[in-house]
Amino acid sequence: MQKSASDGFRRSGAGDSGATERPVNAGDRLDERPDADTRRFQTDAIRTQAARSGYNEHSVPVYMTSGFMFESAEHAQALFAGEADGTIYSRYANPNTDELVQKLCRLEGTDAGIVTASGMAAVFASLAAFLSAGDHVVASRALFGSSLQVLGKILPRWGITVDFVGGHDPAAFAAALRPGTRLVLIESPSNPGLELFDIAAIAEVAHAGGARLIVDNCFATPYLQQPARLGADIVVHSATKFIDGQGRSLGGAVLGPAELIEEVVFFARHTGPSLSPFNAWILSKSLETLAVRMDRHCDNSLQLAQSLEGRPGIARVLYPGLPSHPQHALAQQQMYAGGGIVTLEIAGGIQGATRFINRLQMISRSANLGDTRTIATHPATTTHSKLTDEERAAVGITPGLVRIAVGLEDIRDIIGDVEQALG
Repeated sequence: MQKSASDGFRRSGAGDSGATERPVNAGDRLDERPDADTRRFQTDAIRTQAARSGYNEHSVPVYMTSGFMFESAEHAQALFAGEADGTIYSRYANPNTDELVQKLCRLEGTDAGIVTASGMAAVFASLAAFLSAGDHVVASRALFGSSLQVLGKILPRWGITVDFVGGHDPAAFAAALRPGTRLVLIESPSNPGLELFDIAAIAEVAHAGGARLIVDNCFATPYLQQPARLGADIVVHSATKFIDGQGRSLGGAVLGPAELIEEVVFFARHTGPSLSPFNAWILSKSLETLAVRMDRHCDNSLQLAQSLEGRPGIARVLYPGLPSHPQHALAQQQMYAGGGIVTLEIAGGIQGATRFINRLQMISRSANLGDTRTIATHPATTTHSKLTDEERAAVGITPGLVRIAVGLEDIRDIIGDVEQALG
């Protein structure tokens, strides 16, 4: 097995003779929280389960039911009045979605949460639940393409104004705040430019201005970064990506303190972006292997980035685990490893990027990421194609930019395919 060079992140098992270096076990720092019953990350991900039924099953079943029974008319009344705990209807909650929420809350360090049918449903719910006509939002320009469309084209229809901040300087976010600013939205690392934001500093800025901070934690996952512990009010995920990890199911999550999530639950309960019990079951089982998968994603990504840095045909390699990344120090501070995405700028612009992608033999051409299979995407013509040239340039999406979502294959095969495609 190839041994990766150090990227400056803390490491676990350093005393193991001959062992391959791995990214830090995120559970090590999670154990610093004050809970008396704290368990390690992997244990929480595996052992947090829904209550067993009368069949005493070891693996939680799929509760494929739309509705649930009431013990009496009085019981139904109490459930609908919020005076009793229990399940009513799967649009509201289901044992499978409840289990997924409980796991994510333990892993992210939040009090409450809700899961949704997709990552974009989670992003939209996290915004719409708190906004009214006349409100103002401050958002980073370095966001996923659909998030930019929601902010730039959909919310303004309802009298909500949005100002976009270029760059990652907390002072720029402070300057964009107004008396009516309700929310600040960032994504760190960003998609696809891998720009990092100082979550703790921007949280302080938002709170000083009377706003709440929402952090899209999709690329990092709870294993590599916990924004709520850094001051974020709301954490959102596209669980479709690394949380699922195998390209099978859609899902999203909104996590935070109970009093805020109550507003999101009200919004979602009556607008219906519900996650199906089956997808919730898949995602909950996937969390059991998140730690071991992310270790391999990070290790493979670091080795791929190191092998390509300075190579002819590539103008730039971006990866938070590389010392050459402009915010490598911040990555070391608030993440546990560099993540599973490597961004390349291929020489020759769009023609060079197109030629490179078309020459790939093993690596998949797809718009998804976070899969066991390595995937290459050309953001300028796919995920961010609805933006203008100026808007793409503002967030560093050049015509030759290619996003590599590094999978779990043998790293020698991943590197080999990239090198032969470069020619």
